[in-house]
Order: sequence, then C-alpha cells, then structure tokens
Amino acid sequence: MKTIGALIALSLVICLTSCSGRGDIADNYPIRPVPFTTVKMNDNFWGPRIRKNHEVTIPIAFGYCESTGRIRNFDIAAGKDTGRFQTLYPFDDSDVYKIIEGAAYSLQTYPDTALEAYIDTLVRKIGSAQEADGYLYTNRTIAVRRGEKPHEWAGDKRWEMDNILSHELYNLGHLYEAAVAYYLATGKRELLDISLKSADLVDRDMGWDAFVTYPGHQVIEMGLVKLYRVTGEQRYLDLAKFFLDARGTRDDGEEYSQSHMRVVDQTEAVGHSVRATYMYSAMADIAAILGDEAYLNAITRIWEDIVYKKLYITGGIGASRGNEGFSDPYDLPNMSAYCETCASIGNIFMNHRLFSMHGESKYYDVLERTLYNGALSGVNLEGDRFFYPNPLESAGQHARSQWFGCACCPSNVARFLPALPGYIYSVTDNDLYVNLFASNSALIQFGENDVQINQQTSYPWGGKVKITLTPLRERAFNIRIRIPGWARNEAIPGNLYAFGNATDESYSIKVNGKETICKIVNGYALIKRKWKDGDTIELYLPMPVRTVVADARVRADDGKYAVERGPLMFCAEWPDNDEGNTLSIVVDENPTFETSFDQDLLNGTEVIRTKGREARMNTDGSVILGDYHDLILIPYHLWNNRGAGEMKVWLPYKESAAKAVPAPTIAFLSHVTSSRETNALTSVKDQYEPQKGCWE
Repeated sequence: MKTIGALIALSLVICLTSCSGRGDIADNYPIRPVPFTTVKMNDNFWGPRIRKNHEVTIPIAFGYCESTGRIRNFDIAAGKDTGRFQTLYPFDDSDVYKIIEGAAYSLQTYPDTALEAYIDTLVRKIGSAQEADGYLYTNRTIAVRRGEKPHEWAGDKRWEMDNILSHELYNLGHLYEAAVAYYLATGKRELLDISLKSADLVDRDMGWDAFVTYPGHQVIEMGLVKLYRVTGEQRYLDLAKFFLDARGTRDDGEEYSQSHMRVVDQTEAVGHSVRATYMYSAMADIAAILGDEAYLNAITRIWEDIVYKKLYITGGIGASRGNEGFSDPYDLPNMSAYCETCASIGNIFMNHRLFSMHGESKYYDVLERTLYNGALSGVNLEGDRFFYPNPLESAGQHARSQWFGCACCPSNVARFLPALPGYIYSVTDNDLYVNLFASNSALIQFGENDVQINQQTSYPWGGKVKITLTPLRERAFNIRIRIPGWARNEAIPGNLYAFGNATDESYSIKVNGKETICKIVNGYALIKRKWKDGDTIELYLPMPVRTVVADARVRADDGKYAVERGPLMFCAEWPDNDEGNTLSIVVDENPTFETSFDQDLLNGTEVIRTKGREARMNTDGSVILGDYHDLILIPYHLWNNRGAGEMKVWLPYKESAAKAVPAPTIAFLSHVTSSRETNALTSVKDQYEPQKGCWE
C-alpha cells in the first residue's frame, strides 16, 4: 500500500509539472490566449494602472483584510486566537483568496520578496484553519469551536444552505483560483495542497450518488476547472459539471441564482449578474474541454439576450439594485444603474471565453467596451477608492469608497488588472490574433512559430498602431488584427445602440509602408504572408467623435445621445461645467465637437468640447433654455476623481428629456440639512417626480 501511495504521489507531482503547466483559459480552446507573463506592457495608459495596482491597491486591500478581521478569522478558526467571527458576511474569506490571486499575478510582473513572504504567512494561516478532513469555512469552524450557531445564512450542517446563501462553495472557488495562480507564479505547493484536500472533500460529499446541490453563488466551477487543468484530475472537471447540471433539478431553484431551470435550457440572462457571468464562463470552459454543444448553444443565446437587450453603453450589466442584476429587456435606467464592478469583470471573463471558442470580433467589441468604461470606472486613478455600482448619471449621491462591508469589488479589481496583458493576443497553430491595442512587447510561440512582436500606440487616445515583427526564422503564418466595430460604423453588435452621426473616415492598414487591402474575416483583418525580421504593420483607426442613440424601447435614453470617441464613452461632470450643473444641460441634436488632450487634467486625458444650454422651469411649468455655453466632456471612467457631484453620460437634445432646474420657489430655494450630511439631500427639494428605478 505504501508503494502504491508513493506512486500516486509521484504521478501527481509529474502531472502538476507537465500535464498543462497552466491554470488559465489557454488550454482546450480552439483559440488560445497568449499568457500575460509573456506580454510586457510599456504603455502610458495601462502600464501605470497595473503598477498602481501592485504598489497601492493590493497592499491596501491586504491592509483592510487585516484591520477588518478577515485575516484574524483564520487564526481564530485555527485556535491561535480567541473571539467570535470578526466580520459581517460568511463569504469574507473569499476576499483574502482573491487578493492572493491578484498578488500572484502581480508578482510575475513585479517580483517582490516582501509581498511573497507575506503571502506565505497567509497561506500558513489558511492551512491552520482547515479542518482535518479538508473543510475550510472559518465562520462555521469558529462557531463550532465556541459552541455557537454559525451565521444565519450557513445552516446547522455543512453545505445544507449553500444553494441559498452560505457561500461555502463560493469561498472555495476563489481559494482554488488563488492556489493555482500562486503555484504557477512561485512553484510553491502549500496553498495548492490545501485546495486539493478541500476539493477532495467536496468531491466525496457531493455528486449524483451523494448530496445533490449546487452553489448559490457560482465560482467554484471555474476554480475546479483550473484545478483540473493544473493536475489533470478528471474528477475535478466532473465535479464542476455536476454543479452546473444540478441546477434546475430541485424544487427550490430561483432566477436570482440562475437555478430556476437546467442550464442548457436557459435562453435569457436573469438574476444576479455576477453569479450569472461566473456561471456562463464556467460553461464555456467545460464546453471547450468536452465539446459540449448544449452548453455552448445556451451561453451563445444568453450572450445575445444580454448584448441585444440588457447591456449598458458603458458595457456594464445589471440594471437593478434589488437583485444586483438583470432587469427586463430594455429597462436600463441611468441614475440607478447598478452595473456592479464585479459584473463588468465577469462580463469580460465571459466574452473572452466566447471569443476563444468562436474567433469572432463581436465578443472583443463587447469586452473592450466593458474594459475601458464599465470596469475601469470601478477604481480611481490613485488605486485606493472603489465603486461598487457604476451609474451613468448622478446628482452627487455617488462616490467611490475606501472599502466595503461586502468587499468583493476591490478584491476583484486587484486580481483582474495584473492579468490584463493576457487579453491582448491569442493564437492557433498558424494564426496570431491582435485583439487589443496597447504598447507592449511579447515573445509568442504558436505552432512552429516563434515571433517577437512589438506594438507601439497611444491608444485609446489615438488610433495609430505600429506592430514590428521579429520571427525567429522566416515563416508563413496569418496575422489577424481586430478592426473594432466602432471603426466599422457599428456601435455595438446588434441594434441596441447605433451611431447617430455618419463618418466617411475609414481605417487603413500598411504592411512595410505599403497600403494593403485586407479581407475582413469575423471582424479581423487577415494578413497572409511569409514574415521576416523587421516586417511592420501600421494600423490606422480614425477616432472622430460620434453620437450614440439607443433603441427606442430604452425609455431612459429617449431624446438623448451619448458621446463616444474610439473605445471611450464620455460624460459631463460637475467640476468642468456651469458651476456644477450638468443634469439640466440640453445639447443640440446635431452638435459640433472639438477635441484636445489636456496633459494636466486627471493625469492626462482627452477632452471633448461642444455647446449646451441650461434648461430652467418657469413657475407656470414651461421650460426655457438659457444661452449657449461651453460643455466639456471627459472619459466616463475618470469621473468622480475630483469629488462627488452631478454627472451624466446620456445628454438630452430634447427639452422634455432634460431635468430642468426647478422654478425658484420657496421649496427649491430652501436649505436641507440632516444629522448625516449627504449629497442625496438635494432630492428632498429638487421637485423631480420619482420614476420607477430612477431615483434612490
């Protein structure tokens, strides 16, 4: 028996080092992402943000985990400290795991012995808190140790309420992702061993022949797939598929957690948007590995439902605060838009996987829109303040926070940003895809090709991209360069949004200085040739300012347009406009725009200028428009870096669509105070009629 055990252990070690060597989504997909560790960013847009994430966001996130008791929970569960569970939610363990994952990614770009040593201490704490059979959930372990009941969401027995709110499996999903990331970054196995011990327990306790349940908050499925990829252990993949297939098999399923019907029968995006996108991402992973057409068909239909009916122009998803998720088709209010930062990141995960399956640029068009707008707005320029919701309009009641009681968004930002370089390139054995544009260098291996690629650009501020190739030897292969939908007069896939003003400017491509007409295949310019050292590709993407109008069924945007330049959405914000008033501005239906780059504003940003007029209400209820004045627009992702105040993305060109300044009545001119000062107090006197889902 000892000999057999030793052979099993040896085979596991061999598999861990050679079966795949990766835990990301590269394996099994027809189109494989180039690892982020291969891509060295040197641009002025993403580079500083990734560094700021390493130097500021990750350290302060760990600091808040210390100060709020999230890390102390592991010591108490291990019996090394005393006291009750320290934090509010039973899923707070997951924040520690997500930040470890982000730190693992960051270490591969910025080696940091102090950070690595700190993570090693956390790993030991986590291991000490794990129970002998592999169970790891500090809330229950602490409660049992004290002879008390666990959190009300957790139930009296392990797993019994996980399909509702216990988050036992959710915590573990983030643990598994962190463990794979840290193992691949450092080669250290301790956190991976903790995860395998945990996954083995889950596999024993659950399944068609054991306890049939599913996680109320999906993510363990993605974590189990990563364990499968890094170990080659089939039962982890089978367990991930079980958790998906068990949905819709019990009488207590609900739309909120996408458990109301079998996943293969779902056609619409419903419920909590983060749960949903994590589930769709896991379905894509399993569809890729197993060739599961039913899974692929389901998530393709759901993607169409999102993009054609439920996506904000910023790429954000989840209109409703009540379920933190999807509302009815075309119900896209702006001021109360939820658009959780985590949901934007989940939307990126999903679209990245669907591209890797289908190779169509429409998925990257959605990904890019979300990346530069709905996701990036979730963190400020200094990397130390965060949005949970990302509304498209504000009366001053919104502001980024240092931290949250439910801190999923800061920890998600911390783990997403350092992995961003892995979204730029993808490959097949004979194709190199250029998906995103940012200055970088990368050594890419695909098929029999080894190519050094250097990309130079000022994107997203400018549309010129120069790519220089240095293949190890002259070889023929295909380069496929994404031509964004916005550069092909398509605001977004489908008809939910369309450009309001036409442009005759067209993109162009030069190869070695010579204008080249390329065939467009699935939104990618296809260049076939034998490549040699020093070959260049020059892409020009014109970036005129465009107005965007919504489908008439989006009532919140009737009589309004949004302003877009390249991949960026713009907004009017209070510091730049008419003594802070932006909600009352009315613009021309056919405006003119001027653009300039302001090096001193918000760390350097493009600024758009146009004209607007203030709408004011007479005492008789009529609306009058003031004189024209300059209206300044900044990129949406930069708003709220200068304090709270009025902001809006959708600009009214009809008087009826504007929030006119009320008549100077006693009510409007009064000063409202309360024991807790807040910008939202202005709603007491603003005389606007509340609309469903629009004011809070």
